[in-house]
Amino acid sequence: RVFARFLLLLLGFIFWGAAAALASGGVLVILMDKNYGYLFLESFLSLPGWLAVAAGLILLPTGVLAVSISAKSSRYQQGALMYLLLVLLCLEVSSAVLAQFYTVWLAYEMKSTMGYLVSQYNATHSQGADSRAVDVVQRELQCCGVENYTDWLKATAASWHLHGKKARVPESCCKEKYPHCRGDLIHLEQLFQEGCLKKLEDWLHFVMLYVFWCCTVVGILELLAGVSNCILMKYQPFHDLQFL
Repeated sequence: RVFARFLLLLLGFIFWGAAAALASGGVLVILMDKNYGYLFLESFLSLPGWLAVAAGLILLPTGVLAVSISAKSSRYQQGALMYLLLVLLCLEVSSAVLAQFYTVWLAYEMKSTMGYLVSQYNATHSQGADSRAVDVVQRELQCCGVENYTDWLKATAASWHLHGKKARVPESCCKEKYPHCRGDLIHLEQLFQEGCLKKLEDWLHFVMLYVFWCCTVVGILELLAGVSNCILMKYQPFHDLQFL
């Protein structure tokens, strides 16, 4: 019983830190959906993020209850703690499963969408939605093309390259320290040569893996808190008759 109280007290403080870690992972997923959502057609990428944020917010009062119960047990508090732990487990399992699913599914969808955007790129109408999306991704991630910069050699003749001119890449492939760069392939040192797909996949994998392991570890800690709470409930009478 003493060990259960101590463990519940310790877990209560850990839950406050875990709430920040879980909510941070959720915010990363939401920001990724906001910045690159147009690459994931018909997906709900932000859903595991919102579930993780909701779990992080609920963890705060859960930690308060755990600390309070470790000091002085109350049937009402113990019941509320068990209910919150059950809700949290549902949220975290859902978020972890979605994060694992999206890691595999969205990687394929990104490759297809990026390939389409590159093939539809039009330098003379760079304000178009598709062309602007490609430029934004290449500037933000400091990359060029899907697999690498040579993807533009295949796309230029059919989509945006003007006939009679030398092969080149969009100016969004240029490094910032070369202000006079115009995408000329003669000066490769002025261009980002790594493809955007790998960088996007690495970032997606990192964010989703972070959310998955946060949910898994916090879920295990919540099970320990539930067991500790059950041990204390065993010694707590169902009816408190002190008010008589």
